[in-house]
Amino acid sequence: MPLELGDRIGALVGAAGGQTAVADSTTVCFFKLASAALDAHPGRTEIITDAGNFPTDRYVLESLASARGLELRWLEPADPTRGPTAAEVAALAGERTALVTFTHVDYRTAAILDMEGITRVAHDCGALMLWDLCHSVGAVPVALDAAGADLAVGCTYKYLNGGPGSPAFLYVRSALQESLRQPVWGWLGRRDPFRMDPGYQPAAGLRAFLSGTPPILAFVALAAGVGLVERAGIGRIRAKGSALTELAIALADERLASHGVAVGSPRDGALRGAHVALAHPDAEQLCVRLAARGVLADYRAPDVIRFGLSPLTTRFTEVWDGVGALRDLLER
Repeated sequence: MPLELGDRIGALVGAAGGQTAVADSTTVCFFKLASAALDAHPGRTEIITDAGNFPTDRYVLESLASARGLELRWLEPADPTRGPTAAEVAALAGERTALVTFTHVDYRTAAILDMEGITRVAHDCGALMLWDLCHSVGAVPVALDAAGADLAVGCTYKYLNGGPGSPAFLYVRSALQESLRQPVWGWLGRRDPFRMDPGYQPAAGLRAFLSGTPPILAFVALAAGVGLVERAGIGRIRAKGSALTELAIALADERLASHGVAVGSPRDGALRGAHVALAHPDAEQLCVRLAARGVLADYRAPDVIRFGLSPLTTRFTEVWDGVGALRDLLER
C-alpha cells in the first residue's frame, strides 16, 4: 500500500511510477530526505531556504545544521508576497551549497514558486533540490519529473482529504534511489523484512525509504480522498480553486479594504494557489471571532487571516458568507 498509493499520488504531482511512497508524517519524511541529501555532499557546508518557509521545515533544517555544523543561508525575498525567485536563489547558491529547499505554494500567501527555474539553479551549483508540496498537491498542477526535482514531500490531509493526522508522502527521483541513504533504518525498509535477519541491508529502489509499519486504516481513508481528486481531475480542481480565490479577492477589495484589510496573496491567478491571505492588524482576534460565527479561517502570524478554499468542498456562497461575516465584525 505505501508504494501503490504513492504511485497514485505521484501521478497527481507529475511523477512517474516507482518514485513516490506514502510514509510517516511530513516532518519525518522531510527529515529523511534532507538528511539523505546532506549525506550525499559531505564536503559542502551550506543549506539554502527562506525565512518564511513552513515552520516544520525550518526547524528540521535548524536541527540538522546544528548537529552537523552546517550554515543555514536564509533567503529574504525582495517581494514577500511573491516569495523567492530563481535569481535570488542564484545570488546565494555556490560551490558550498549542499541542499536547496522551499515550499512550492507558500503556506501564508499562496504564492507559487518557479519550481523549474529554482531547481535548475540548485543543479547548476551541484546541490540537490527538495520541494515541500503540502499546499500544492491536489490543488494546483505540479510537474516534478519535468522540472527535474530531486526530492519532495507533502501532506495528505489538506487537498487530498485524508483527514487529521493522515500520513505524508515522499518523492525520490529514480536516478537517486540507489545512491541516497535515509537515516531511519526500519524493518520495512530492509531487504526481505520478514526474514528478521541481523544487520540492515536496504531494499532496492524506493522501498529503502520506508521505515516502520504503515498505518493501514489511515491509508484506506486516504485512498478514498485521493479517489475524489482523481475523479474530479486536477484541471477542473485548479479552475475552481482559481475562481474561488478570484472571488475572495474581489470581495475583499469591495467590502473589506475600507476597514483596513489588505490582500496578502499574489493578484495574478497563475501565481496563486487555493488559499487567500487577508492582512489586518487584529487578525488573531478576528479569527477567534470568526470561528464563533462558524467561519473557520486560519491565523498566520503576524497579521494574516487565511481563507483556505479547498475546491472540492468549498462553495462560492461560503466565500461570500465568510467575507460578509468578517466585514460585519470589522463594522462592529
